[in-house]
Amino acid sequence: MRTSTRAPWLTCLLSGGLCLWMIVGTMGPVLGADEAAVAGAEAAAQLGDQLPVWSVLPFIALLGCIALLPLFHGHWWEHNRNKAIVSAGLAVPVILLLAGLFGSRGTHALVESLHEYLSFVCLLGALYIISGGVYVQGSLSGTPLLNTAVLALGAIIANFVGTTGASVLLIRPLLRANKSRVRKTHIVIFFIFVVSNCGGLLTPLGDPPLFLGFLKGVPFLQTLALWKQWLFVNGCLLAIFNVWDQKVLDLEEVDRPGSQLEEVQKHEPLRILGMHNLLLLAGVVLIVFCSGQRIGFGGREWPHFLAQGLTAVLAAISYFGTRRSIHESNRFTFGPILEVAILFLGIFITMTPALQILNARGDELGVREPWQFFWVSGALSSVLDNAPTYIAFAATACGIHSIPVEGQYLAEFLKLPIAWSLLAAISCGSVFMGANTYIGNGPNFMVKAIAEENGVPMPGFFGYMLYSGGILIPIFIVTSLLFFRG
Repeated sequence: MRTSTRAPWLTCLLSGGLCLWMIVGTMGPVLGADEAAVAGAEAAAQLGDQLPVWSVLPFIALLGCIALLPLFHGHWWEHNRNKAIVSAGLAVPVILLLAGLFGSRGTHALVESLHEYLSFVCLLGALYIISGGVYVQGSLSGTPLLNTAVLALGAIIANFVGTTGASVLLIRPLLRANKSRVRKTHIVIFFIFVVSNCGGLLTPLGDPPLFLGFLKGVPFLQTLALWKQWLFVNGCLLAIFNVWDQKVLDLEEVDRPGSQLEEVQKHEPLRILGMHNLLLLAGVVLIVFCSGQRIGFGGREWPHFLAQGLTAVLAAISYFGTRRSIHESNRFTFGPILEVAILFLGIFITMTPALQILNARGDELGVREPWQFFWVSGALSSVLDNAPTYIAFAATACGIHSIPVEGQYLAEFLKLPIAWSLLAAISCGSVFMGANTYIGNGPNFMVKAIAEENGVPMPGFFGYMLYSGGILIPIFIVTSLLFFRG
């Protein structure tokens, strides 16, 4: 029997999720009677036309806190309790504004956001918990060719277990493979570029922005059409990394006694522990695919929360069915996923006015062409979290073409001839440019922390940007010219 302090964290997480589930579930039927009135009012004026511009300030403030507090008050910010205080303090005024002043219309928008949040956090939580039960024991040879192969493997599997899951699975074996090397900061930086970001472009499971798009009506297999962009960006990064890593190893051969190539070729036999979790990961993929494609239930939409409940069951099976020693080897805790759950609850609530306003008035920004959406969504994804950035500019694109942000609005949007070129640009900008800074995507800081725990010196916030500015931005310029000119 487990007596670990992690069990109360799981109980807390599940209890909080159940409470939110019940709140949303009970509010939904009440709103059902008002949906006709809401739809009728759409013709007169969208909610976004009525909301004051200052209603986006809590959203901006929360994203600013996420970006800046780790830099200036890192010790205070590292406690999830303090994150919850900030998140709740900024979310409550938005709830009061929407529910109190805008009645059923505002409440309806809030419930839509909470539905998205539950689906989002259930999937991320399941992938995090299940991948945390897989431990790759031993190491590979730390040669440039093998290092490049690990990054390439991560770019592939990120599309099935998410960038977070792929990062958790591969970063420690990669660090062990290069334990004997002195200069290895660049290995971790390219790992963040490829595995933690750019690799997860091809499926909704790959990166949070794409999953939010899937929840809003983008077909599960639609993002496979981005394979050319995925191949170009990741191919460039892998080629540059291989040359860079070989140069670094050659320098170590000169500077250090003995054969460094022979040293890095020493490795321990590989062994995967917790293999049953790979089947559970496959189960999560199957659930998401079937629910998105409406397989079962006569081709109708799945009942509310069925998919989320099933993924939660698989996560619970994984956690309680995995040996404690495996979790300890992975240094598994619920801290990171609780952080995501806390912050994103605030994000999803506070971004509701911003989405409505962008949908109603987005054409005022002057952003209309695919290349513009690529760079604007990418620039904001670099300094804000890329998931809300994606959904904000998807709402903007829909608003320009008079598609209201109701239900699976991206499915309606994709019926327009120009829609996919715009959404492809938003998808690529959000996913790729999350790699530009440590705060662009959740796994970035996580990988940095794991590397530093293992003695790898990592650059600071602006030092990292020197790498991303010199390596990523030129690749993105060419990507824009090749794929998003018009």
